Amino acid sequence: MLIGELSTRTGVSARLLRYYEQQGLLSSERTSAGYRVYGEDAVTQVRQIRSLLSAGLSTETIGFVLPCTAGWGPDGLKFELCPDLVRTLRDELAAQDAKLDELMRTRSTLAAYVAAGD
Repeated sequence: MLIGELSTRTGVSARLLRYYEQQGLLSSERTSAGYRVYGEDAVTQVRQIRSLLSAGLSTETIGFVLPCTAGWGPDGLKFELCPDLVRTLRDELAAQDAKLDELMRTRSTLAAYVAAGD
């Protein structure tokens, strides 16, 4: 399928699809006229990328995690046991926890400013 059809089927802009390809997350073949042609599995792959992005993973981390995806289950994206996958996801979870802690500290400071003004 051409990039326009992939865009329509996934709801992801052609520009983002080209970006995913540039980042090594998605691949295509080229026609003699230079058009990108994607296989049927690209729809699933784009959905997996979007799911991983919504989990807060960077495209760099997704490049590492994506080969370990094994489709969809009742609770969302499923993974195969790949080397270092659990460690990578734990590292990402720890980074998210650190961001949450920082946001809570910032929120507490702002709340104190507001309370002082009342």
